[in-house]
Parts: sequence; C-alpha cells; structure tokens
Amino acid sequence: MGSIGDMTAPRSETVSRYLETIYYISAEGEVARPSRIAEWLGVSAPTVSVGLARLARDGWVDIAFNRSVTLTGAGAGAAAAIVLRHRLLERWLTDVLGLDWATADTEAERLAPAVSDTVLARLDDLLGQPTTCPHGNTVPGRNPPYGELIPLADLEPNVPAWVRRISEVAEHDAPQMLRQLTEYGVHTGAAVVVTGDGDGGALAVLVGTRTMALSAATAQRIWVETTNAPSSASAG
Repeated sequence: MGSIGDMTAPRSETVSRYLETIYYISAEGEVARPSRIAEWLGVSAPTVSVGLARLARDGWVDIAFNRSVTLTGAGAGAAAAIVLRHRLLERWLTDVLGLDWATADTEAERLAPAVSDTVLARLDDLLGQPTTCPHGNTVPGRNPPYGELIPLADLEPNVPAWVRRISEVAEHDAPQMLRQLTEYGVHTGAAVVVTGDGDGGALAVLVGTRTMALSAATAQRIWVETTNAPSSASAG
C-alpha cells in the first residue's frame, strides 16, 4: 500500500498545479496538450507554454513534436504525491467533517500546500488508509476495492449495477454535476439501473426509487460495476 513518505511533491505550488493537472487528464485517457491544460488551469495559452517549457527544462515533463505532454518518471512520482495528498484530504473533509463532494474538493485544494507529511500520515491512519477518494478514484499506490468497470453510458438497459467511480475530469469541468448526483443519491456504492432513453438523447437512470436524466457525456464519466456485490469504495 502506498506510503506517504515514499512520495515527495515539488515545493513550487505552480509546478504542483501543472503536474496534478497533467496527471488527472492523462488518467482519464485524454491526451494532455497545452490548450487542454490552459483550459483546466484557467490561464492563457502563452502562460502554459512558458510553464511547460520550464517543467521540461527541469525534468518533470516531456513535450512531443505534436505538443502532447507526458510526465517523466520524476514528474509521475511527484504528481502521485500531490494527488495522494488531495484525495486523503477529501476523504477527511467528507467522512469526518461532513462536507459535500464539490466543497471538499475546493477546500482540499486550499489546504493541501499547508499540510505537512507528518500530519497527512496521521490523518491517513485515522481514516484507515482509504484506497479511494470520496468519488471512487484510486489513491495513488493503492489497489481499488472494485473489479472491472464500465461507463454508465455503456450499461445495458435493466442490468443492475453499482457506482464505483466518478471521473476527476467531470468533477473539475462540471462541479454542478456533483451536486446534482448528490441530490439524487448517486454516490459510490449506489445501485443504478438504466431504464431507457430520456428526452433529448439523455439516459434515464433509476437510482433507488427516483429516475434521473443524464446526458451521454455525463454518463461516460460515471463508472459502474455489474459483477460484484455492493461494497464500499471508501474501504481501506
């Protein structure tokens, strides 16, 4: 299981933000390019170009001829340390303090630079060394508590499934979606069934006794499991 002490994040907050962004984009199967990184960070394309050049100079990233950006070994290790810190703080903020997903994500980003490795390790032990963040994304260095997943958009109608993971990209790009999912009781471990197509090409999904409409794009960002009995994705 991943150890806090085995992962060291860079001291520069700017470098950390870039590495974390590239990690999240790449983890979802997207190609990290300057334009996408600029969109994620909310900064200009020239700013990102300068920032990436510095990261490449310092050995954190490689930039290919087609402008795709990948983490080097050092960059991947540093990014994992950053993501581990963020996801453990999210678990504490939701599980112990009772904050909702979207608020916990924002607060974790603010708190992360100020929390020492010593405090984070104690927090990790207090939480039981969880394997995922609140919305099911794996804590770096740990094995997820679920088997093979498929996007909710690919689930056959009337087949029972359980929510296991909600994309980090969706969380970033559409925080209002997290609030909608929470309102309908969609969380890790929730049972869902696709009942058919809704209005405007949306997917009709039964959650408990309520039916919600999800766009195809949103349903692609929710990952479910059909083969195993329900379990808690927050388990350590």
